[in-house]
Amino acid sequence: MTPIRWTYAFVDRPAARLAEAQAFWTAVTGTAPSPARGERREFATLLPAGADPCVKMQGVLDGSGGAHLDFHVEEVAAFVRTARGLGAGLAADHRAWAVLRSPGGQAFCVGAWQGEAVRPPVVDGCRPDQVCLDVPPSVYDAETAFWAALTGWDLLSGSLPEFRVLRPPAGQPVRVLLQRLGAEGPASAHLDLACADVEAARARHERLGAVFVRRGTHWTVMRDPAGGTYCLTSRDPETGGLPAARR
Repeated sequence: MTPIRWTYAFVDRPAARLAEAQAFWTAVTGTAPSPARGERREFATLLPAGADPCVKMQGVLDGSGGAHLDFHVEEVAAFVRTARGLGAGLAADHRAWAVLRSPGGQAFCVGAWQGEAVRPPVVDGCRPDQVCLDVPPSVYDAETAFWAALTGWDLLSGSLPEFRVLRPPAGQPVRVLLQRLGAEGPASAHLDLACADVEAARARHERLGAVFVRRGTHWTVMRDPAGGTYCLTSRDPETGGLPAARR
């Protein structure tokens, strides 16, 4: 098993709206965008001051976007072999990095670790915290087993029956939440931000152009200015605890 040394959350948005998405996400994370890269200048990294980044952005040509995981390891080829042995499909192999799909159809990437080690700080009471994989019920158990085996992280029960959590080793910036959907449909993913005060975060995000969608048990669903959904959760941005645990 090739260990995961760092994990990025990729925010995928329509290429035509990437600029407004980037303006929003740099504002809410307190970061600056890297120079654009890629054949279509479709990639950018959100750079925090005094820490290593853990969020990247991509302009996509199909669909409304979403999110995906980007694992950084010391041996990319070995990690790809492991993933394929567990049932992943190889979508693109660029040698230094690769695009794969889980058995249930969720895209993810693997790239070379560049020494990242310092998690970005909490900004205005919030921090990018987890990528939530929204999984159809028919493949939920199989997907949970795949992601647990691929990461080697601790598999835990979530706060509700439809959630399971993959908890990374201490120091990793992004964990994985697997949510069992209520109906069949394509696999997808979204980014969650842990917030000390969800209502205060919601108000700030709305001032920056986001729109409230609905409220859940420990989370609030939002839509950013480029049309992509994400969640503000009541997980403590420092410790990861839920409100009951904090009390």
